[in-house]
Amino acid sequence: MTVTLASNRIVNPPELASHFIAVNDMPWSQTDFPGIVMKVLYSDKASGAATIMFKMDPGSVVPLHEHTALEQTYMLSGSLKDDEGEVGPGEYVWRPGGNRHIAHAPNGAVFISFFLKPNKFDQGSKFFTE
Repeated sequence: MTVTLASNRIVNPPELASHFIAVNDMPWSQTDFPGIVMKVLYSDKASGAATIMFKMDPGSVVPLHEHTALEQTYMLSGSLKDDEGEVGPGEYVWRPGGNRHIAHAPNGAVFISFFLKPNKFDQGSKFFTE
């Protein structure tokens, strides 16, 4: 790895360069679930890791699924609710691999989730896998 210093400026080689994403300019993509759209901010097909911003309409539901590895969610607006509790704006929740739940957005929600591996849905639906 070579990092050079040019005029007090750090220059990384291309494979180590930062990736700046204009999230507000990205279009929302439809998921397999009614009322739920997403913006894939980062995805590594080899490992299955992903960072995704989701927007859920009021009353929309993410059906029963299993987190196959650690999942972390930071709420921007609205709330997500399941049988274990509720998370709202400015709050954070993480779930270990093996956790199963149904997520509801009673009043709608916008949040960012970080996945180490894709979720597994009982009925075969997919959030961000191909």
